[in-house]
Amino acid sequence: MTTASSYPPAEVVVGLDVGTTGTKAVAFGMGSPWRHTVVREYPLLAPGPGWQVQDPATIVAAVMGALAEVVTASRGARVLGISVSTAMHGLIGLDESLRPLTPLITWADSRAAAEAAELRGSDDAEALHRASGTPLHPMSPLAKLVWFSRHEPALAARVRAWVGLKDYILQALTGTSATELSTASGSGLLDVTTRTWNPRAVELAGIREDQLPPILPTTAVLGLTKSVATRLGLATATPVVVGAGDGPLGNLGTGALDPGVVGLSVGTSGAARMVVPAPVTDPAGRLFCYALTDDAWVVGGAVSNGGIAIRWARDILGDAGGDDASLLALAATVPAGSDGLVMLPYLLAERAPLWDPSLTGALVGMRHSHTRGHVVRAVVEGVALQLWTIVDALDAVTPVTSVRATGGVFRSPVWREVVAGVLARPVAVTGGAEGSALGAAALGLLAVGRATSLADGLDQLAPGLRGTGDTVDVSDADREAYAAARQRIPALLGSYAAVGDLFRTPVGAGSSVRG
Repeated sequence: MTTASSYPPAEVVVGLDVGTTGTKAVAFGMGSPWRHTVVREYPLLAPGPGWQVQDPATIVAAVMGALAEVVTASRGARVLGISVSTAMHGLIGLDESLRPLTPLITWADSRAAAEAAELRGSDDAEALHRASGTPLHPMSPLAKLVWFSRHEPALAARVRAWVGLKDYILQALTGTSATELSTASGSGLLDVTTRTWNPRAVELAGIREDQLPPILPTTAVLGLTKSVATRLGLATATPVVVGAGDGPLGNLGTGALDPGVVGLSVGTSGAARMVVPAPVTDPAGRLFCYALTDDAWVVGGAVSNGGIAIRWARDILGDAGGDDASLLALAATVPAGSDGLVMLPYLLAERAPLWDPSLTGALVGMRHSHTRGHVVRAVVEGVALQLWTIVDALDAVTPVTSVRATGGVFRSPVWREVVAGVLARPVAVTGGAEGSALGAAALGLLAVGRATSLADGLDQLAPGLRGTGDTVDVSDADREAYAAARQRIPALLGSYAAVGDLFRTPVGAGSSVRG
């Protein structure tokens, strides 16, 4: 897809966003609104209960295909660099020849639930979270490594190197075995103070430090190998900026860079994040903290249940006319607060703020008078309240002044009004179509010396983005209703978590995500 003029400028920078269900390569024109986007999709596989894996070769093929197509569309423009964003928390085991022995074990894979719970209950728990900034959760490569050491010891013994998705993509493009600070900060294995691998975490993982790649700054620049450059139609050693994780780069790509500005994204899942100048640890363990650059870190939390909760509602209630919009139209007829109906939207194994994937969802306060519209609105409100718990925790880090929201759900007035009302802060909905790819490209300009800061890189590629967005209006009645809901939620969550086994299921029982 090409936007603006059909003719590219003399120079472009490419943002490569390798996500969970697809790769997006975007060429951004320098000094021009021209851009070209290519998307290549691939499946998320579930070979066992709670397992969510992908074929590394399939992902690399999608990356190469997307890059080749976007370079062709750039029609001879000089490519200043390719800057890489990838999904976080993945794990691949490689043999002596650096070929995969395992599939990519994605962030959504919950096989290590028992190992994560054991780590959370151990004497090391607080120190591990404080050192790494990564919650003790099945998504964490640390927990996955413990699982492999216990359940696949023969396979683990054959592994020469344990890498993430970013590391594998960099190896394919540049021939260099390395990771970067952002990906490392999401592994559970990093010491954010020393910016090196944490010996205690490595020991608990059951591996050796020499099985982990060296850690580069996110602004480090490598070069395309000759064979890859020829395949893509680029010059050998074309700069490849190692980049960061998709979450931190998503904040950059939506313009949520200033103190107190939260970047909120809701797609299938959701997240709320804020940029801070140095690593921050939440004493209550509710938040993660991942690197964007050496002096810009992103603190926040992710929820597994975002827009997918409406898909669930449509599946069990009927679509009311053929699509989500028709179902949401029913929710629009119900007052804020859903007449007392509350949903805890733990349909998939949940993450922030409780980081307990065994908790199941619930509809609380159900009465005979409640309708499909009430249930749908309660679903949206439940997701919004879950996000509010993260924003509320962020407020203790730096007072939250505003929220920049992006994601397909915000095409719906119901989603806009509910989220703005529940968060009780000014909410501006931004386009954010390029998201992490735009963030990667902006970081890339800084890395190759064409920008003086992250903000400058973003402003060059998307002038005015940080000041744009449709501000959502919320009525006084809705504000009052959601203020009452916010007062109830902490007690409800605390009680729900405290009753333990009554509301827990083994992770993997009905918790799969399918792409």
